[in-house]
Amino acid sequence: MPIPDSFIDDLVGRTDIEDLVGGYVRLTKRSGAHIFGLCPFHSEKTPSFAVNTEKQIYYCFGCGKGGGAVNFIMEIESLSFRDAVEFLARRSGMTVPETDTPDGLASRRSRMLALNRDAARHFYDMLRSPSGQQAREYLASRRISKAAVIRFGIGAAPNSWTLLLEAMGKKGYSQQELIDAGLARNGRSGGAPYDMFRDRLMFPVIDVRGGVIGFSGRIIGDGEPKYLNSPDTVVFNKSRNLFALNFAKKSKAGMVILAEGNIDVVALHQAGFDSAVASLGTSLTTEQARLMSRYTEKAVIAYDSDEAGRKAALRAIPFLEKTGMNVKVVDLGASKDPDEFIKSNGADAFSVLLDRSENHVEYRLMTIEGKYDLSSDEGRLLFLSDATGLLSTLETKPEREIYGRRVAKTAGISPEAVESEVAKKLKARRSRDNKDFERKVSRPAAAVQPEDKTLRYKNEYSAVAEEGVIRCLIREPRLLGTILEMGFSQEEFTSPFLAKIFETLLRRISEGRDTQEALILAGLNQGESSQLSLILQKPEASQRSGTTIRKYVEKIRTESYKIRTPDEGLLLEIKNQKLQGVIEN
Repeated sequence: MPIPDSFIDDLVGRTDIEDLVGGYVRLTKRSGAHIFGLCPFHSEKTPSFAVNTEKQIYYCFGCGKGGGAVNFIMEIESLSFRDAVEFLARRSGMTVPETDTPDGLASRRSRMLALNRDAARHFYDMLRSPSGQQAREYLASRRISKAAVIRFGIGAAPNSWTLLLEAMGKKGYSQQELIDAGLARNGRSGGAPYDMFRDRLMFPVIDVRGGVIGFSGRIIGDGEPKYLNSPDTVVFNKSRNLFALNFAKKSKAGMVILAEGNIDVVALHQAGFDSAVASLGTSLTTEQARLMSRYTEKAVIAYDSDEAGRKAALRAIPFLEKTGMNVKVVDLGASKDPDEFIKSNGADAFSVLLDRSENHVEYRLMTIEGKYDLSSDEGRLLFLSDATGLLSTLETKPEREIYGRRVAKTAGISPEAVESEVAKKLKARRSRDNKDFERKVSRPAAAVQPEDKTLRYKNEYSAVAEEGVIRCLIREPRLLGTILEMGFSQEEFTSPFLAKIFETLLRRISEGRDTQEALILAGLNQGESSQLSLILQKPEASQRSGTTIRKYVEKIRTESYKIRTPDEGLLLEIKNQKLQGVIEN
């Protein structure tokens, strides 16, 4: 029986490539997202074996072998695909699903969801018990209503070491099941298990299907960590879920409000803003941004107004923008968070704040402005350099003109001077992008033939552009819509291997599944995974991803034009002329 894709995705997501490879290779030199060591697959004295911790892949610049976690174990342990999956599953405490076996993944997921549901009911009951007095007082101090408590299923974990273990034991759950669900921990040095959540306000994390997949516990009073979240389990991954998305996905607000903490989210919903969500103890991730973009086209960031909140907002903006969402940022003024603002000013005032929320460009410009002393000539020049650099990355001329006038006013110079500086930087940027693009796509030497002869390219010129399409789609799945609107299809690939990758991406994107590099690599043989790993190492020259992928399609069609009949060639030439007009505008 084939192993379900969902299991492979879960397994790869739970396997850290640095930790896995580190068991075989001494990784010593760090450079950005890469950690280098001596390659285990060939003899070398200078480290050329790189592990990319962001993409969760490896690649040797010496021998050319590369892939993800599954590929590494297949190669290093000389195992088949299934044996490698079973090897990694045992390492992660997972069981490879079999047909109708009671210990299969589906059975384990169902059992854990039932345990989480019963635990949530237990915490909810504890809130109303005498031992929940302190938690009730805390909720009252934050003006959280009984209706909100019921809506979110808020509960309490009393200051007890075994209360949950005992309660769930009476319902037939084993101690190991609670440990697997992240509800209990093993004692040190072989000591007895104990409850993970103690003396905390408990927020069940509910997925979009209504299942309780984990918990977020806020400390009552002082203590660290402020929020304690469930660890990753077979039903929960905090990087791929959002608190309150189960409610926000039903909202008619036409936007998602991204807050920092659970209390902020509850307060926003209580005030009528039912599209608020929060990430779970982590900075916003690519997966969370993609998840939000499935339900709305607009995101408003309402993080805390302190320095940490501003930095978190700046980190979140690119993730949201890459999904194609319209991103804005709320300025809370003197209030430290949305909850405090609503308590001080009311829900109507926050509604006005949302309407007046700043475009992410305005927010970035304000942040740049705050870095410099604008009362000095040196400060204004430094501000102007940073600000015009930002403006040169904007897609359209109207955007550059509108924000250019604001920059000119702030810097105390003429709009024409700002426009001239932006034009210089835009011209230089586009020149660099075009040169890099031409160097990569238009020269035969740029098309490195795959080491695996079964994957050899028939048309090197077209293949480099085909590689570019694959690379763009893995990094930004939203671009699939761009090329489908152009009528691009799998049949236009000259490389069967790259066509196969495109088909996989098309399926995963249409199903709303992740396109992380490691997940795509998991289903490939060694030759294929090494070649795709090489492709993924290559950077994209242009920051205008929509333009870049259109250029790749144009190049593929230009190469195809050379071998077509006159009538077919004429139709393709017309297509490309229309496409060139889109690119230039």
